Amino acid sequence: MSKDVFRLTIPGKPDYISVARLTSSAIASKTGLNLEEIEDVKVALSEACINALKRVDEINIQFIIDDEKFTMMVEDVVLGEGEETLSKELQMGILIMKSLMDKVNFSSKGVELIKYIKDGIKDEHKLSIWYKGNGKRRN
Repeated sequence: MSKDVFRLTIPGKPDYISVARLTSSAIASKTGLNLEEIEDVKVALSEACINALKRVDEINIQFIIDDEKFTMMVEDVVLGEGEETLSKELQMGILIMKSLMDKVNFSSKGVELIKYIKDGIKDEHKLSIWYKGNGKRRN
């Protein structure tokens, strides 16, 4: 299994989020994701960067491509559990990330945003569920 890793550090200013969006778009286009999925990736990454803005001077992003998925890891993104003062904007951003990506994992380091690649486990998993639900084939 091959894995390509890209790292990007941008200043913690709103003006530079567009650089992260363009970078994610360029990298995601190499994975075979369709235009709608690439747009989802860009929006989810934007929300992660906005989340990190108030806590850091630099935003560190790692993009990882492997045979099954495209992963973006953004440092210093918080889920906000236990924070009563988390703004409505950040709460909405978390919901957006979760709705656009296939998997979102928060940790003490930041957030991991995952989009499964078409010919990988995403489609096979959906097909398996469809067959099981229709009783036509069992895996």
